[in-house]
Amino acid sequence: MNASIDSTANAVAAVASAETPRAKLPARRLSDLSGLWPFLRPYRGKILLAFVLLCAASATMLTVPLALRDLIDHGFVAGSAINSHFIGLFGVALLWGFLVAGRFYVVSWIGERVTADLRSAVYSRTLTQSPEFFETTKTGEVVSRLTADTTLVQTVVGSSISMGLRSSFQFVGGMVMLAVTSLKLFAIILVLLLVVVLPLIAVGRGVKRLSRESQDRIADTSAVAGEILNAIPTVQAFTHEQFEIDRYDRSVEQSFVSAIRRTQLRAGMSAGIITGVFGAIVFVLWLGAQSVVAGSMTAGDLASFIVYAGLTAGGVGVVAEVWGDVMRAAGATGRLMELLAAEPVIRKPAMPEKLPESRLASVRFEQVRFHYPSRPKTAALDGVSLDIREGETVALVGPSGAGKTTMFQLLLRFYDVAGGAIRINGIDIRKLDPAELRSHIGIVPQDAVIFSADAFENIRYGRADASDAEVIEAARTARADEFIVRLPEGYKTFLGERGVRLSGGQRQRIAIARAVLKNPPLLLLDEATSALDAESEALVQRGLEAAMQNRTTLIIAHRLSTVQRADRLVVMEDGRIVEIGTPAELKRNGGLYARLASLQLAS
Repeated sequence: MNASIDSTANAVAAVASAETPRAKLPARRLSDLSGLWPFLRPYRGKILLAFVLLCAASATMLTVPLALRDLIDHGFVAGSAINSHFIGLFGVALLWGFLVAGRFYVVSWIGERVTADLRSAVYSRTLTQSPEFFETTKTGEVVSRLTADTTLVQTVVGSSISMGLRSSFQFVGGMVMLAVTSLKLFAIILVLLLVVVLPLIAVGRGVKRLSRESQDRIADTSAVAGEILNAIPTVQAFTHEQFEIDRYDRSVEQSFVSAIRRTQLRAGMSAGIITGVFGAIVFVLWLGAQSVVAGSMTAGDLASFIVYAGLTAGGVGVVAEVWGDVMRAAGATGRLMELLAAEPVIRKPAMPEKLPESRLASVRFEQVRFHYPSRPKTAALDGVSLDIREGETVALVGPSGAGKTTMFQLLLRFYDVAGGAIRINGIDIRKLDPAELRSHIGIVPQDAVIFSADAFENIRYGRADASDAEVIEAARTARADEFIVRLPEGYKTFLGERGVRLSGGQRQRIAIARAVLKNPPLLLLDEATSALDAESEALVQRGLEAAMQNRTTLIIAHRLSTVQRADRLVVMEDGRIVEIGTPAELKRNGGLYARLASLQLAS
């Protein structure tokens, strides 16, 4: 199934234009639903079965008025087999029920399956995007598309389209049988229907536009809620609860107003269609009653004409209802296709090279220049050159904004350099598969990420196939074992969403254990001990020193006391390297490092 999802996503991406989801939004049309075809194609057999069941059920339904006509015209005549007429009617109803139930099951299965595949494809495509994508796209909006928009698609694929087709067949079949029953009355009703329906088609376009606008407002509301719920401690610390409640209320109100505008237009369209169609049918039935009185039409013909007219009107009413859902789904599909069409900036090369098998890594920055896409006029790195030898420990120090974190992000190839090159073991990282590159790098971020799982699974995130014994050994190296064993269920204790049950230092040691378990040739430490108290820092520092043995290590440090044992310090300022040397050498030089050290290490 995953292979099917991947191929589906690639097929969609190949035919769609690469577009940022919140870029200028083109006008949406019913043809947007064609984007669902790659997801429907694998289930052509079931779609054909559903279509056959739909046609059979519709045909069976259209025989009911004929049976009723025969019953009225011949069933009440003396000597007729009246029982057989009623048995026939019951048989038709029984067959109709089985056909409808079968169609309902098959169509519902298709809707659920296609929606599941669509969600997986959108989620998979989103996870392959580089950080540049998330500079302009809110995660709450992505979540909204994964939930609200796919639910709309599921409603249409699994229900509304089937109902619409059934009602369309009902309408067309009813019109044909109306013509067969009385061509004169049919001609009159057809003219009246055209007069009623044609002006309302234009209204449907307005419903489509407002549907898209309503979905965008819902996405905005989800984005606001997601952002605030992930920052509850900060919101409460600054007593901004009421401010955020008011902001969310305004967003909800905008969503409500947009939805009501859409609903008003849709309700007016439905009322216009249903009233006009039923009015036309009532008028024609009045004419038919006059014909029966005049003797030019039998009572059975009029009864069947009435039933066919009712089926036709009912079909129009359902189509009018379904049309609004289809229009909303077209907008939702367009939004989902935008996500699927967004090509990742960082891509796997057509012919990726392989990193040589080695327990050590050498790193070289060659005149690297880089600007963040959101800040194109400010150089994050400006001509940075640096050689890091195998097994060497190098610390990057300097003020905030100097470019230290940018070097990590470029090493991980979250972004590509604008100029120059970065090489690992002599190979330009742009020639490597990003997945292989990152498999050779372990990182302990400044803000440790803890998932909603137990301690075992959080540490095992570093290497999915690790045994429990290997997880425990990594935790001991990182000095995390000592607090994990004291948790209520030890390593099987649920750590809470974002690790809310742990202290900052404990979360950091979980992250260190994760990197130790991965056992990569290159280790990146981004302020790995910044969240620890002095005692915990000493414990973790010993664990880090053990993990750094016989491994190339690159450290970002603001606390200079943590990098005094590094082989070299690289001092950065304004995206450039201004000093390189050992701590003792840099102190003697009296440059930027000496000034920073005098402030931090004087005591």
